[in-house]
Amino acid sequence: MTEKLLIILQIAGRRCALSALDVRSVIETGAITPVPRSPIWIAGITALRSQALTVIDCRRAIGLPDGEWPTDHRAAVVTEGGHSYALLVDGIEDITIAAGEAGQVPGGFGAEWSRVALGMIETMAGPALLIDLPALLAGPEAHRPEIEAAA
Repeated sequence: MTEKLLIILQIAGRRCALSALDVRSVIETGAITPVPRSPIWIAGITALRSQALTVIDCRRAIGLPDGEWPTDHRAAVVTEGGHSYALLVDGIEDITIAAGEAGQVPGGFGAEWSRVALGMIETMAGPALLIDLPALLAGPEAHRPEIEAAA
C-alpha cells in the first residue's frame, strides 16, 4: 500500500480527513464578503493573493442544523473543477498517514454525513471520516447515486 497523506480537521465536532493532495494550503481567514442570493452553505468570498475564493461553511454544506459552532481562524484551501474554495471548519489538527483503506461509515452518523463521507479511515492520529470533496462542495441538496441505490 502506498502511503496516503491526509489532513485531519474537525467539522461540527467530528474528526474528518481530506486527502492532502486536495488541499493546496491553509490560510488565515480574513474578511468574508457575503454574496447575495447564494446558497446557504456559501458563506461568501474572500481573497488569497488577489485570487477570489468561494468560502464554504462545511457544517451547512453537509446539511447540519444551525448551531453555535466555533470555527477556526484558518481555512483549508482546495481546488475542484477549476475553482478555488476556502473551507470553514471547526479546527485543523494535523497532517497524518492513512493506516488502511476507508471502510463503511458506521451507523449513527446520519444521512448528511453518509452523503459527504467516502468512509471511515484509520489514521496514525486515530479514526476519521474521509470526506468526498465534490460531494461536500455540492451542498446539502446534492445526491450521491450509490448512496440512494443502497437505501
